[in-house]
Amino acid sequence: MELTLAIRIFEVLLGWSLCLQTLEYLRVAALDRITLWPTLRKEIPAHPAWMKAALDKIFKPGVYTAMLALRLLLAIALMLGHLGLVGAMLLFLMALLLLLRWRGAFNGGSDFMTLVAITGLLLAQLAGSLVDAPWGWRAGFWYITLQTVSSYFVSGWVKLLRPEWRSGKALTLFLDSGVYGPLPAKSLLRHPQIAFLCSWSFTLWEGFFPLALLDVRLALIWCAVAALFHFLVFWFFGLNRFFWAWLSTFPAVIYCAGNTW
Repeated sequence: MELTLAIRIFEVLLGWSLCLQTLEYLRVAALDRITLWPTLRKEIPAHPAWMKAALDKIFKPGVYTAMLALRLLLAIALMLGHLGLVGAMLLFLMALLLLLRWRGAFNGGSDFMTLVAITGLLLAQLAGSLVDAPWGWRAGFWYITLQTVSSYFVSGWVKLLRPEWRSGKALTLFLDSGVYGPLPAKSLLRHPQIAFLCSWSFTLWEGFFPLALLDVRLALIWCAVAALFHFLVFWFFGLNRFFWAWLSTFPAVIYCAGNTW
């Protein structure tokens, strides 16, 4: 994949992911009063006092909404290919503030993968301003790639150490907690051999994800399976953020697999 094409796809996917996340942040306040800052701030350490006072000002309803509106505009600018260094710095700062706002993460690993993508974007802009744009984007893409590949690698080998994953039982237990309720009694995924096969397939695919960097064709296969995997996670558990957060990193993985530093 050419660098220019990889950059455009990355910008569109990350921008779209940020748009969806931001709209979700704007919507959630009307759905759940527990998510209001006066409740969440109780878990923020009292010291240093200046930080908590600053967060109180930033997360006032009006200021918080304005910050999200700015984030939405920056995400759209990113999709259009018009986001520079200042915009990347603002996205990075707001990502850190949102992690504080939600006591670490609003939606688990997808928030941290979003931070990885934004950090790669910021790195690309910073390095590009100091050296040149292509070198900067290569640096940003390699940062994103190493983080993405390691996330799958660790997940796969942790599963391999767990007997419930090796037997396939964990897969059925997880799917029973899906948003649509337990699996039907006659579901194929309740069959021990099918659950065993699916569990080992995904475990080995995750554990051997570093092989994707050997060749761009392998990267395309691994990323295609990843897209399917995250779509199934969205389908069964409603975790739409996971699908778009990880999908936005795939252009970097595919580019790095086909190009040396």
